[in-house]
Amino acid sequence: MADQDLMMVREIANELGRSKSHIHRVVERLGIEILKQKGERTRGQIAHFIRADDYPRILEDLTPSSDEESAHEALHGTGSFYLICLEPDLDPNRFKVGFGADVNERLRRHKTSAPFARIIKTWPCKALWEKTAIDCVSQGCERLHTEVFRAENIGDVLGRGDSFFGLMPEPMDSEP
Repeated sequence: MADQDLMMVREIANELGRSKSHIHRVVERLGIEILKQKGERTRGQIAHFIRADDYPRILEDLTPSSDEESAHEALHGTGSFYLICLEPDLDPNRFKVGFGADVNERLRRHKTSAPFARIIKTWPCKALWEKTAIDCVSQGCERLHTEVFRAENIGDVLGRGDSFFGLMPEPMDSEP
């Protein structure tokens, strides 16, 4: 089978913003055959592929109802904890913190309400750590909204984040 007739599961997951394990479950549920191959695209490592003509079935299956499973994965998965300055020029001490699997996508969404927002720093994080991390970095700050705060000094917030995540173990994705 020609290489262009195959799609790598990892690339599908990245393209669709899902985990590899989620795509594997969809593929298994649909009865799509997984092909294990190694080659130039995989730098000699064995990788999982599907036939390109099966890809539309995966897309069709990923309906809003299957997004409930994605929410479960987001809760138990890994990503980044972010510190975003919402108004760097007008209010540099007003910030938003939170967890995201794709921080750049989160920033893009925030730009609709805060067009000048910029990422100050991100830390590798498990979704389950989010609430504790928010409590830690926002200590002594004024809460303006659920995950939006104002600090006396944004540098102190950054320091608390570095300290908190410096104590935490390296988050590991539970995927194979």
